Amino acid sequence: MTKQPYSNPANRRSFLKAGAMLGASLITTPAFSASKESEIATNISTQSRLTKHRTLGSGKYSLEVSALGLGCMGMSYHRGRVPDRKVAIALIRKAVELGVTLFDTAEVYGPFVNEELVGEALAPLRKEVFISTKFGFNIQDGKMAGLNGRPAHIRQVAEQSLKRLKIEYIDLLYQHRIDPNVPIEDVAGTVKDLIKEGKVRRFGLSEVGPETIRRAHAVQPLTVVQSEYSLMWRNPEERVFPVLEELGIGFIPYSPLCRGYLSGTLNEQTKFYAANDNRAGLPRYTPEAMKLNRPIVDALNDFGHPRGLTSAQVALAWLLAQKNWIVPIPGTTKLAHLQENLLSLDSQFAPEELRDLGNAIAKIKIHGDRYTAEEQKRIDK
Repeated sequence: MTKQPYSNPANRRSFLKAGAMLGASLITTPAFSASKESEIATNISTQSRLTKHRTLGSGKYSLEVSALGLGCMGMSYHRGRVPDRKVAIALIRKAVELGVTLFDTAEVYGPFVNEELVGEALAPLRKEVFISTKFGFNIQDGKMAGLNGRPAHIRQVAEQSLKRLKIEYIDLLYQHRIDPNVPIEDVAGTVKDLIKEGKVRRFGLSEVGPETIRRAHAVQPLTVVQSEYSLMWRNPEERVFPVLEELGIGFIPYSPLCRGYLSGTLNEQTKFYAANDNRAGLPRYTPEAMKLNRPIVDALNDFGHPRGLTSAQVALAWLLAQKNWIVPIPGTTKLAHLQENLLSLDSQFAPEELRDLGNAIAKIKIHGDRYTAEEQKRIDK
C-alpha cells in the first residue's frame, strides 16, 4: 500500500480537502452515471473492498455484510447541522457504490426523519443492501419519553418503520434499550412472531448484558448485539464477547471512533451545535476531558503516521482485527470521511502490532463518562 503522511492535522486536512473536492464532483454527478469519471473512481477505490465481507450470527439467522457498515443517525440527529437532504441521499447511495451493504437507523433518530431518509436513499438499491432499525422508546412531541418494550408497541413501531423505510421487511430489528418492566422473553417472542409473519428477518439487541443475551437468544436466536465499542470504551470485551462467541452471535460497534474524537478533529476549542449535537451534554466531550484525553489520539497518530494512515483509520483497523464477527458502523455526513473510513479495510498489520497498540492505549487514563448518569440508567448490565 502506498504510504502517505496523513496523520498530522495539516496533512489530514489536505487529505480531506482532496476528498471533499472529489466528493463534490461525485455528488453532482447522477448517482448511477456511467460516466468515465465515475467508472475510474469506482475502479480505483472499491475493487478490493467489494469482496470484503463478514458474517454476523450463525445458522438460519446469519447475515453476510460488508466489513464496515454505515451509521446513518448523524445525517438527521445528534451530530450538528443537518446536511441538505439531496447531499445525504447521494452520500448513502455512494456508500453502496463503494461496497457498503449494511445501513443502520432507528425510529428515534429525528425522530422518524432518519428512517424516511434512509428509505428514500436505498429504495432503488433494495436488493443490494441490508437495513437495520430499532424500537424501544415512547416518542411524544418529537422527543423520547421513556422506555417501551411492550409487545403491542413493538408491533406498532415495526409497521411504522416498514412504511417510512419503504420496504416489505426489516432485515435486522433491534431493541434499542431494554425495558425493565417487560421480560426479555416477551420481547424476543414478539420479534419471533414478526419473523414468522415475514415482516422482520433477524433480531438484535443494543447495550445489553450477558444474562439478557442468553435469555433472549433462547427464545429467538440473535444475529447481533450492538454496543458502543472503541479504543476508548472496551468494556464489552470482558463480559459480552465470551457469550457472543459461545452462542455464535455477531457484534456491531456503534461510535467506533468515539463520536469523532478518535479522528483527531475534536479538541478543547471545539464548539458543538447544541441544538442538535448530544456531545455538548456528554461528560467525555467537555473541553477539559477532550484536552486530557488527547494522548490517545497522539498514540494513534504516532502509530499511523509512518504507515500512511490517519488516526481514524488506525482506530477502525484495530477494531476490525479484534474478532472476525465484528462489523463497525462509523457514521459521517461527508464523503471524504466515508472514503477515509473505508480505506481502513485495506490496512494490514502483524497481530503483535495492533496488540501492542491496544495495550499501550489501555494504560492511558480515560477522562469523562461516555453518557450522563441519567442515560446510563438505560443501559442493561
